[in-house]
Amino acid sequence: MDTKALRKKILDLAIRGKLVPQDPNDEPASVLLERIRAEKQQMVKDGKLKPKDIKNDTIIFVGEDNLHYEKFQDGSVKCIEDEIPFELPEGWAWCRFTSVTVNRDSERKPISSANRTNVAKIYDYYGASGKIDKIDKFIFNEKLLLIGEDGANLVTRSKPIAFFAEGQYWVNNHAHCIDSTDKLILEYLCLYINAISLEKYVTGSAQPKMTQDNMNSILIALPPYEEQKRLEFQVDHILKTVSTIENEKEDIVNYIVSAKSKILDLAIRGKLVPQDPNDEPASVLLERIRAEKEELIKAGKIKRDKKESIIFRGEDNSYYETIGKNTVCIDEEIPFDIPDRWTWCRLQSISSILTDGTHKTPEYSDSGYMFLSSKNVTSGKIDWENVMYIPEYLHEELYGRLAPAKDDILLAKNGTTGVAAIVDHEEVFDIYVSLALIRIINNMIFPEYILHTIGSSYIQNYFNSSLKGIGVPNLHLEHIRKTLIPIPTYTEQKLIAGKIKHILFKIDDISNALL
Repeated sequence: MDTKALRKKILDLAIRGKLVPQDPNDEPASVLLERIRAEKQQMVKDGKLKPKDIKNDTIIFVGEDNLHYEKFQDGSVKCIEDEIPFELPEGWAWCRFTSVTVNRDSERKPISSANRTNVAKIYDYYGASGKIDKIDKFIFNEKLLLIGEDGANLVTRSKPIAFFAEGQYWVNNHAHCIDSTDKLILEYLCLYINAISLEKYVTGSAQPKMTQDNMNSILIALPPYEEQKRLEFQVDHILKTVSTIENEKEDIVNYIVSAKSKILDLAIRGKLVPQDPNDEPASVLLERIRAEKEELIKAGKIKRDKKESIIFRGEDNSYYETIGKNTVCIDEEIPFDIPDRWTWCRLQSISSILTDGTHKTPEYSDSGYMFLSSKNVTSGKIDWENVMYIPEYLHEELYGRLAPAKDDILLAKNGTTGVAAIVDHEEVFDIYVSLALIRIINNMIFPEYILHTIGSSYIQNYFNSSLKGIGVPNLHLEHIRKTLIPIPTYTEQKLIAGKIKHILFKIDDISNALL
C-alpha cells in the first residue's frame, strides 16, 4: 500500500467536500467570511492591526452569469473564473488566504547558528520545515500556523509545508507565521496548504521561495465552520490510521530484513542444510584450489600471492594460519564453530583475481562501453540501465588490465559499502575504483555461496569495522582479501545456495503481498 498517495488522496477529498457529508443546517461559509471581515476591521480600530494589513482582503462571489468574480477594496471587480480549480459543495465559498488570516511575519527574527551554539537549549527554534534547534528565549507563546517560506521542501514536499508551533518558541525568517481570528480555521488551512499544489505560488529554481504576497493570493476552498470541525476530526482519525499502517509496514520491513539476515547466518554456520559424511572435506577442496592456482601462475595468468594463506586445525584443536614460513594461532579471529567437514580460509585464497577498478576518473561519453561504479550494485543486483559510458580507446586500456566476466562478484567498496552482486550474463564493461572484482576459482567454489556469505551479518559487521575515511566510507582491498570465509563441501555449497534462493523467493513473495 502506497500510504503517501493515500494521505494525498484523503486531503484532496477533504478540501473538495467529499470526505464528510454536508449538513444543510450549517451556517454557510459566506456568513463566516463576513464575520471574519468584521472582526479584522475591529482589530484595525483597536490598533491590533494596521490598515495595510487588510488592504488586500477581497470578496469572491458568484455573479448572475454563474461566473466567479472578485471584488477589491477600491471597489473594482474582476472575473476570476479561470482561477477556480474545482466546484464547491453547497454552503462552501472561495476566498483568498489573506482574507481569513492575520500575518505575523513581522514578529519573527533569525538567529545565526553561531549565536545559537553556546546558549541554554530550552525553547524550540523553528525554520522552514519544522524544529531545527533549541535556544534560551522565545518570541511566541501561542499556537500559530507556520508555512515554509523557502527551501527545497517547497518543491520536494518531503515534509509538510504547513505545520503548527505551540507553547513558547522562536521562529526564524524562513517560515511564515500565520494567525487568524479563530484558531479552528488555522487547522483547516494547515490541511489545505498541505493538500494543494503550490507550484504557481513558488518562485526560483535554485532557491525556491513562496513570498508573503504569493501566499496571500492562494485561493482557499472554505467549508462552513461546523463542517471544518467534522473535517478536522475525520482527517485526524484517518491519518492516525494511516500512520499506524506505516508503522506496521516499517515493522514488517524490519522483520523481513531480520529474517533474511538470520537465514544467511544459519547457512554459513552449517545449520540450513544437513551435512553428508560422504562428501569430500572442504580441506581437500582447498588443496585442489591451491594446485589450480599454481597452474594459473605457471601459465602466467595470475601472479603469485606473497601472502598466500593456509588455515588448518592443529592437534590441540586450535586454528593456525601459515603465511610463508610463519605459522601463528588465529583462534581469536575465528567467529563461530563450523561443521567438521568444513574449513576456514581467506577470501583471497579461493580467488584467482581480487582487485578493484581504475583509480583514474574516466572521461565519459554519450555512448561506447559501459562503465560501472558502486552506484550500479544495489540489493544484490547489478543495475545495467543507469550506467555511464566511456570511449573505446579508454575501454581498451582498462579492459587490458581487468576484464570482468560472467560469475565474477562485484563488491561495493566506496560509499555504500559491502553490497555485492554476481555478473549473471556475458557483458563487456569496465569498473571504477569504487568496485572490487572477485573471481572465484571455478568449479570448486560456488559463487552464489560466496555472495550469500558476503551478505551475512558476520561479514557485514567485519566490513563495517574495517571502514576507513571521513565522509565517504572506504573498504580497502587488504581487508576484503583477509576476509575469513567458512567453506563447506562443494555439494553442500550448491545445496545451501539453492535453499537460500528458495527461501528468499518465498520471503519476497510474502513481502510484496503485504507491502
